[in-house]
Amino acid sequence: MKVFFSKAKAIEADIDKFLDNISEVAMSFKQGFVEYQNNRLEEFEERSNIVRRIERESDDVRRRIKITLYKELLIPDARGDVLGLIENLDNVIDKAHAVLMQISIEKPIIREEFKDDFLQLAEASSRSSLELVSASRAFFRDISHVADFLNKVHHWEHEADIIEERIKRRAFAEETDIPKFSLRIHVRYFAEKISQLADEAEAVAERLEVYTIKRSI
Repeated sequence: MKVFFSKAKAIEADIDKFLDNISEVAMSFKQGFVEYQNNRLEEFEERSNIVRRIERESDDVRRRIKITLYKELLIPDARGDVLGLIENLDNVIDKAHAVLMQISIEKPIIREEFKDDFLQLAEASSRSSLELVSASRAFFRDISHVADFLNKVHHWEHEADIIEERIKRRAFAEETDIPKFSLRIHVRYFAEKISQLADEAEAVAERLEVYTIKRSI
């Protein structure tokens, strides 16, 4: 992070902490879904609470970064891009927490024939977020590697789209044995919800791509 913050150790530590939090949330997102599908509901709720705690902590870190950037008059030429990136990265944490909370509230029934697909979907969404973290670290440390990680974000988001569509088609296929139409709707709904984490990661990746181009000119 020396490219930006060679004289500001505190903000460097805060940005590292913020990115670490996103990684932890992304991994907890996947693991929480594994616990839910395996009916380890107590563990799932504990993990959801951890994500909620990280979300609140990250909000504090984000505000601290913002104050420090302006108070210390750091990087005036790129301050807006850094703040924009941090604000948008925070949306990834918010989205992960929102999806886990929705699962906790609605407790969807995931039938055996859909479990593998849903696990793959949670994995793809998690991986897209982790690659976004790597791209963000590269933005601060070695901008030449940003594009490689952004390509991986797009790859995993595309995988999530493929799996989401597969789940939906299977749920509404004529030969499906799901007894109620409302249950099919619930399958479709949570496929979309879980995929939204990958969508959010890609949206941030596209903004990061613009920031990277601006810094490279």
